[in-house]
Amino acid sequence: MIPAMHDGRRAGTDRRRQRVADAIKNAAKNGTPISVSGIARQARVDRTFLYRHRDLLALIQTAELESAGNDPAGSSPVSRTSLQADLTNAQARNIRLTARVQQLERRLSQALGEQAWRESGLGAPADVDELQRTITRLEQRTVELTGQLEEARADLDAARSANRDLTRALNQTSGARVVQERSGAGQEPARP
Repeated sequence: MIPAMHDGRRAGTDRRRQRVADAIKNAAKNGTPISVSGIARQARVDRTFLYRHRDLLALIQTAELESAGNDPAGSSPVSRTSLQADLTNAQARNIRLTARVQQLERRLSQALGEQAWRESGLGAPADVDELQRTITRLEQRTVELTGQLEEARADLDAARSANRDLTRALNQTSGARVVQERSGAGQEPARP
């Protein structure tokens, strides 16, 4: 950087630092509440300037604690540690609440999506889904019973075929006996 520019920048920073110091003194003298935003406004600087210069931020916080200690209402001063603990607790609570809000938003989105799906007619109503499951179960049962029926018919056909064969065999055997008996009825038995 060019030395003249560097010097100009340093001079501008020094002027702003002096305005902040003056604003802190005036606020303490006048009894005006001291805060980072209030001092930044009075000194006509951005709050980021104060956060970049930690020494100025420490001055503001010290002045803030001193003004709280000189509170005419007689309230006890709040320690920086307790304020930091409160801030940490508030941040943790904020994180928990943010997570909860996101969870509830997801659940609401799902519920609204399902409702819109049902109302649009694109999705099957709940009772139709149950009927489809019942139809599927019944179709599976029908396939099983059809298979059992075909096996029973095959067994029945085999039994009928066996009966026909046995009946035919019996008829042939008894027909031969009848023929033998008839052919032997006309003859007299031989005498010894």
